[in-house]
Amino acid sequence: YAGSLIFNYSRRRRLGLRTIGLPQLIIQIVIAAILIEGVVVLFQSYFGVPNSIAILFGLITLFWLLLTKTPFGRHVYAVGGNAEAARRAGINVVGIRIAAFTLCSLLAAVGGILLASRQTAVGSEIPPTLLLDAIAAAVIGGVSLFGGRGSAWSIVLGVLIIGSLENGLTLLNQQTNVKEMIEGLVLLIAVTFDAVLRRLQARSGR
Repeated sequence: YAGSLIFNYSRRRRLGLRTIGLPQLIIQIVIAAILIEGVVVLFQSYFGVPNSIAILFGLITLFWLLLTKTPFGRHVYAVGGNAEAARRAGINVVGIRIAAFTLCSLLAAVGGILLASRQTAVGSEIPPTLLLDAIAAAVIGGVSLFGGRGSAWSIVLGVLIIGSLENGLTLLNQQTNVKEMIEGLVLLIAVTFDAVLRRLQARSGR
């Protein structure tokens, strides 16, 4: 929220538009920070919601703003949709790809830190279904493996579906290989649906 306010403030000043005063901007950011911290403390104290949930939704909001409200986000969608067309439009395709992979690595590091803080321990072994879960959650949430389409908020739906599926299989005492097979089947269905949808859109000229 603070980043959005600062970005909007600087953009309006750069364009010579009327803006609020700097003290008012700082007051808005401070009030928002106090309210958010109060909500986090309230949920953690009375409802048992951990701080990691607040960090999660903060990151989702940040990347939603980054992808939808900035030129960088539009360039990411353009490169994902058609790299050659993006290059001809003057977009630095290599730079966008490097930035995307860098942000991906940064989020993986944040996830590792949160996981370590939750378990109060660090293990060298990676859960066998971790990568499959991440890909399946993104695809089920509407992110296209072919690029050019997806939303930060829609991934939350995919995460909830994969989490519910995994918890259900765990309650049924299913083994890891069974979980991988079922999640792989769900991923296959989602990818097939995405491929068919893209082909239909291509035929209709969209």
